[in-house]
Amino acid sequence: MTEPQPPEPDLTDEDAAELVAFLDGRVDAARAAELQARAARDPALAAALDRRRRVVGIIDAAAAGAQAPHDLRLRVDALGARRPVRRRSRRRWLPLAGLAAVAGAAVLAVVLAAGDELTVRETLAAAIRPPVAAAGINVRQPRLLNESVDEVRFPNLRPKFGWRAVGARSDDLEGRGARTVFYTKGGRRIAYTVVAGDPLDQPDDARPTVTGGVELRTLRADGRTLVTWRRLGHTCVLSSADVDPATLRELAAWKGMGAVRF
Repeated sequence: MTEPQPPEPDLTDEDAAELVAFLDGRVDAARAAELQARAARDPALAAALDRRRRVVGIIDAAAAGAQAPHDLRLRVDALGARRPVRRRSRRRWLPLAGLAAVAGAAVLAVVLAAGDELTVRETLAAAIRPPVAAAGINVRQPRLLNESVDEVRFPNLRPKFGWRAVGARSDDLEGRGARTVFYTKGGRRIAYTVVAGDPLDQPDDARPTVTGGVELRTLRADGRTLVTWRRLGHTCVLSSADVDPATLRELAAWKGMGAVRF
């Protein structure tokens, strides 16, 4: 008979984001020790952390053996690292307590329970992963980086704002290519994702604003603030767990004296 598990705790957005950072190795040693001490005192929190570890382990093992599709791995990996998303209408994630008890084909069935069209929220699957390559400055135009998606070039935010590009990664999200550049400043981190191909649908519940003549939409999802907009017909998403919306909007709308094309 299976031993009953402690109920999933009602995590705040900040706690959920911290679990993601802890599993990703993005918290300092002191904060990691504090989180482990909390888990030792709270069986429900320890179980929530263990469930997330097991889900990631299941997908890692499946990827090493069966070579599951890359976009599927991203979506399940994101599910294992975060709380279920309660505000989305197009797709429903099952609770982690149920997901952690299954493996293999059952995991695929849970993740593919609804439609497969990429949404702005789903780009976070790339934003929460670590960079895997360097992001260099364009020597011919120092307001830009060498990174790009089609004709959309990523900005160099360091001279103007102090945000340093520390790495990049490419992902396949629901069959759509995406490139993400990560910037850091004072211990904080932002992820700037550009999706290849036609623009994604704008989130219905996002707050519309205009900054510097650029139409932006701001929302919260999975413990992060997202700002989304379009450049040269492509969807861009700037997100962070610890940067305020006004700062993200200022960075998103920066045109670099014409070097950052919209």
